[in-house]
Amino acid sequence: MKKSIVACSGLLLASFSHASGLYFYEIGTEDTALAGAGQAARAQDASTIVTNPAGMTRLPDSMFTGGLQVMGGDINYQLDNSRQSPGNVMKLFPNASSFYSQKVSDDLYAGIGLYGNYGLGIDFGDWAGDRLIKKSTMLAMTLSPSLAWKLNDRVSIGGSVNANYGFLSLTRNVDGDDKTQKDHDWAMSYRLGLLMELTEQTRAGITWNSKTDYDFNIDAQARFPNLPNVDFTLPIGAQVRAPQQIMLSLVHDIDKQWSVMGDLGWQDWSQFGAPQITVAGEALDKTSRLKDTWHTALGVQYRPTEAWRLNAGVAFDSTLYKDQSDVALTLPTGDEWRFATGAQYQLSQASNIGIAVEYLHMQSSRVQSPAILKGSYDDPYLWFASVNYSYLF
Repeated sequence: MKKSIVACSGLLLASFSHASGLYFYEIGTEDTALAGAGQAARAQDASTIVTNPAGMTRLPDSMFTGGLQVMGGDINYQLDNSRQSPGNVMKLFPNASSFYSQKVSDDLYAGIGLYGNYGLGIDFGDWAGDRLIKKSTMLAMTLSPSLAWKLNDRVSIGGSVNANYGFLSLTRNVDGDDKTQKDHDWAMSYRLGLLMELTEQTRAGITWNSKTDYDFNIDAQARFPNLPNVDFTLPIGAQVRAPQQIMLSLVHDIDKQWSVMGDLGWQDWSQFGAPQITVAGEALDKTSRLKDTWHTALGVQYRPTEAWRLNAGVAFDSTLYKDQSDVALTLPTGDEWRFATGAQYQLSQASNIGIAVEYLHMQSSRVQSPAILKGSYDDPYLWFASVNYSYLF
């Protein structure tokens, strides 16, 4: 997955990542401690439903995995020619996930997941552009029924049908008063996965996710008193899309203590063209500003004892923009680096608990239009802290 779901400076009005744009890899599971490395091949708990459903064939007869997470950071926007800069628009944002997998027969496994990898709350406050946007909250949850089939001892396939529910709230200044608009929508998406045991110590996984489109009925137009005959329109549609994506992962167990893993991923952001604010109904520049993005990650697991598993990972996601000096006001993002670590502890034969922390640094960017709100996002970053728990029935 990538920018990172969602993704997202608010998932609607500012996408700061799940890879390169709208959604996040981080959903409160052990993957957070690895910066997502090996996600499509690791299959160590029931959250494999979201990273590669075929991985359920590696799990025990029945398993539950759940996670809690909080996200924060500093997404600071400074205007070039105004003291009314919004500053840090990022607010603390909680998240949760839960997954259950069940062996149906020797070859068939079923599972269901409920998770949020879209969503954020942003607050620009009282600033020079508060008629365009003041606050925005995007929440999305996905219900993911899944099946996996073991074709033989080395190859498994899986699939998920995802029901995505999204809620959007947008607040702006209208003639001195805050006006809030809200809407919600359902969107369907799909996931296919393949898991292969290349050797007794090495496995590979590949996952394809379809694009997801929400359709919110929100009035995106705004006017400024000093420009009475000009209206501005936010590119809301661009903020609620997630492109199709492919993730390839490898995991290699060096010995009983050490494992290494990696990813290579692609997201089809170029299909969405040139999201930007329009003025008086006309785009300032119709040239496509988006390009496809690439993801790579490396991770390591170390098991000093039978009770402990230590994780660390680093990941890179390329920017979805062709030019970082001309990004959309409502979609600030760039190249992203993730640095993560964490640990799992085996409480008993049936249960384990884990913690994870991650730092995500984004490339700086500049906004050129509209000219009255021209400015920059300098050295933005996010952080994640999560706890997860798994239980074997």
